[in-house]
Amino acid sequence: MKYLLCAALAALTLLGIVLLAQPSGDPLMEGFRLVEVASVADATEQLYGQRSYMSHEMRPVFTTKFAGPAVTVQMEKGEHKEGSAVSKGMLDAIDSAPAGSVYVLVLPDGVDIAGIGGLMATAMRFRGLAGAVVDASVRDTPQIKRIQFPVFSRGTVPSTSVNHYRFKASNVPVMCAGVQVRPNDIIVADEDGVAVVPREKAAEVLKKAQELDDTEHKMYPFIEKFKSIQEAVAKFGRI
Repeated sequence: MKYLLCAALAALTLLGIVLLAQPSGDPLMEGFRLVEVASVADATEQLYGQRSYMSHEMRPVFTTKFAGPAVTVQMEKGEHKEGSAVSKGMLDAIDSAPAGSVYVLVLPDGVDIAGIGGLMATAMRFRGLAGAVVDASVRDTPQIKRIQFPVFSRGTVPSTSVNHYRFKASNVPVMCAGVQVRPNDIIVADEDGVAVVPREKAAEVLKKAQELDDTEHKMYPFIEKFKSIQEAVAKFGRI
C-alpha cells in the first residue's frame, strides 16, 4: 500500500499537479486525495443516481489536486456603506477553519466579483487549508500562484466584494455552482473539476471510485496493445 501511494504521488508530480501538504492519518481523506474526480462523479451517479459535480465554469487558478471537508460561507448581495466590517464573518471562518479543510464561498450572481484575493488566500495557505472553492471569481492570481494555494472559481476579475456583498452565514448548507454543499461534506478537486461527496456516503463512494479508477487504468494499456476501444469496453465493462 505504501509503495502504491508513493507511486501515485510521483505520477502526479510528473504531470505538474500540485498537491499541498495536508494532514495525514485519515485513510478516507487520503483516498479521496488520490482518486480521480471523474471517478467520484461516476461513482455517485451509479450508486445514487445523483449529480455530484459542480459547473464546468469552476476552474483552477493553476493545475492542482486536493480533497478535504467543507467549511461553508454564504454571502448576500447588496450595496452598503460599512466597508469591510460586514465581511468579518467571512474572515472569521478562515481563522477558525481546521487545517486540511476546504473553504467553500458562495456569492450569488458573483461571476464579476472577486470572492477572495491574495490576502485571504495567504491566510488560508498558512493556516493549512487544503484549498478553496469560490462560486464567484478571484483576483490577485500572481500571489495565489506564488504561494501555490489551490483555488477553483468561475473566473478572474480585478473587482472587490467590499461594498457589494455582505456576510450572511457560515457552516450552513449552500448551493455552490449547481451542487449542495453541507459543512463537513468532502470536496474533491482536480483538473477535471470539483465534486462533492456527502459525508455519510463517503466510504461507499470512495470504494466505488477506486474500483472505477482501477478498471480504467487497466484499460489504457489494453487499448494501446489491441488498438480497439470496443474490445476494451467488452472486456472491462467501462467507458
